[in-house]
Formats: sequence, C-alpha cells, structure tokens
Amino acid sequence: MTSTTRCRRTVLALTAVAALTGMAACGSSDPGGGDPFAALKLAEKSTGDADSAKIESTGNMGDLMSIEADGEVDWADGLRGTMTLTYTGGQAADQMGQLGITSTEARYLPDAYYADMGDLFARQYGGKRWIRYAYEDMGEMIGGASGAYVQEHFQSVTPNQSVRLLLASGDVEKVGEEDVRGERTTHYAGMVKVADVQEQNANLGEETRAELEEQLKASGITTADIDLWINDDNLLVKKVEKGDTANGELNSTVYYSDYGIDVRTEEPPAGETVDFKDLMSRLPTS
Repeated sequence: MTSTTRCRRTVLALTAVAALTGMAACGSSDPGGGDPFAALKLAEKSTGDADSAKIESTGNMGDLMSIEADGEVDWADGLRGTMTLTYTGGQAADQMGQLGITSTEARYLPDAYYADMGDLFARQYGGKRWIRYAYEDMGEMIGGASGAYVQEHFQSVTPNQSVRLLLASGDVEKVGEEDVRGERTTHYAGMVKVADVQEQNANLGEETRAELEEQLKASGITTADIDLWINDDNLLVKKVEKGDTANGELNSTVYYSDYGIDVRTEEPPAGETVDFKDLMSRLPTS
C-alpha cells in the first residue's frame, strides 16, 4: 500500500470516528426530595422527551484526536441533525490537514451519516465532496461487538444516555447547586465501573442495564467519571465525562441548550455524494 493510499484510508476511517466522538455521545433544585437517583430518573425522562437540542462539545481521545463540535440534533424519530466538527489535534487533525481540511460539516440522518470532505477531495473524486457512511456499513467496517456498538450508538444516541450512564454507577453524589451559563443547576457526579454495572439493577430496568453494559464493553471503556448539571426544568445542560478506552483516555465536555428546537437536515445531493463502502472498494488494501 502506498503512503497516499494509506493516508486516504486512514482519513476516511478517522472521519467516521470523529462523528462518533462529536456526539458523545444531556429539575428543580432538588426534584428528587434529596434522593439523587430520583432526581436523575426524572432528568433522564425529561431530557429524552425533549426530542431536540443545540449541542456544543469539546473532547479528545488519546492521541487519536482532539475535536470541537457545534450544531443541533433531533432524536424524536431516528437521529437527525447538523454539526460542524473542527479537528484541533491528534492523528485526525494531521491526516485531515493533508486534505486541506480543519473542519467539516456532518449531517446525521436516520440511516446514515454524511461528511463534507472539502474541495480537494471533490476534485479528486469527480465533484463528489460528501461521503455517506451507512450505519450498518460502519458496523461491518469496525466489526464484532465494537461495530455493533457504533451502529447502535448512531441510531439511538440521545443526551439522556449520559444520565442513564450515571444512574448505572449505583453511587451518585449530589455535589451542590451551581451556575452554568446563567442557569441555576444541580451538579451530580459519580464513577461507572463497567465490571460493576451488572450488579446495579435497582436504578435501571434489566433490559436497559444489559444494553448499556454491552455498549460500554464494546467501546473499550473500563471506567468513566461522569459529572452532570441539571437545570430547573429537569433537563441536562452540561456533561463532563472522563474515562479509559481502548484508544486511550477520553475527555469530553458537552453543553446542551434550546431544547425543543426545530431541526431541519437535508440529505446532500446524490450527484455530490459517494458511498463509503464503494469508495473503500476502489482503494487497495494492505
């Protein structure tokens, strides 16, 4: 495999991982009457029922990438949304820089994720600047349980997944009331140990617990420190997550706002789009 071909294959794969990282993926001052689990259960339902929100996030995953994301998503009927992903460091920034890209527009639709690869890519591929990543193809690309995790994550991601994760810890602390961007919030914190999730059934249904455990294992996460800030409407407004993954240490900070916003996302023109699976078949493999 030539260095150019290797670079192209790496860029295509990292673009998919960046989309996942960018989404990493969301009461009253004391809605649970002093019980943090009751408060988080209420926040989990309220946030899930809100259907849409604006998202701002920063994060890094080992030396693989550092990324910033900004946009809006709707999860009422499958995932829809548009995000701007900016590569600020790591292998992703280096590889994308070779295509003259520092940021890309990402469009999320119920069956696929689309990435705008820029003008240089379009010139190399007959005017096709968008890559379409079907979620089922991404699952096959990664393979095994991790592939299933990626496919499931894209198709079901919502801000309340973070609340579920903290509930799964079985050990939640109410830190106190704090101001987040002008909103009064209650700060909750806890540590999730994947090996212990199975034992913590009281705060999640058995089906939800089993699904969450499989996702955590497939992602390579062994432990995760989760901090959540919930506002007076029982909605998640800030999340900080730190954990160990198969790709190195994960650090992520996400802000959620404007719940219920009207999100309109259009599929890119077919004439400007190339399917990821078709594109990879054109490139030699090692």
